[in-house]
Amino acid sequence: MHRAAPDASIERVVATPAALALIAQLEARHGPVLFHQSGGCCDGSSPMCYPQDDFLIGPDDVCLGAIGGVRFFMSESQFEYWRHTQIIIDVVAGMGGMFSLENGTGQRFLTRSRVFSDEEAARLKADEPTG
Repeated sequence: MHRAAPDASIERVVATPAALALIAQLEARHGPVLFHQSGGCCDGSSPMCYPQDDFLIGPDDVCLGAIGGVRFFMSESQFEYWRHTQIIIDVVAGMGGMFSLENGTGQRFLTRSRVFSDEEAARLKADEPTG
C-alpha cells in the first residue's frame, strides 16, 4: 500500500484548534474523512479533505500522520520537498478547493509550515533507512 513517513515520534503534521473543529464538523456531516496535500493543478497546493471511501491512496503516497484522528497524505515527490518542515493545517475564511469537503462552509483549510529544528532534523535523519 502506501509508505509511512519515517520517525512517527516527531509530528510531521499538526492542526490548529480551528482546523480540528472544522474536521469534526465535516466528519459529523460526511463520516470518516482523509486529507491529501494537493500538488498543484486545479486547486494549487491545498490540503484537500475527502470522504475516506472516495479517495484512493496511491502506492507512492506518504502518510505524514494524523490530525484529529484523520490521516494526512501527500505524494512521495512532494514529501521529498516538504520533508524538512512540519506541516501545520489551519483554517481561514474563504472558499475551499472545489473538490474538498469544506467548500461551501465559508472556511478553507490552509497549509502553513515551519522548518524542523536542527535536533528534530538530526533525529529524523537518523531514523531514515539507508542504502
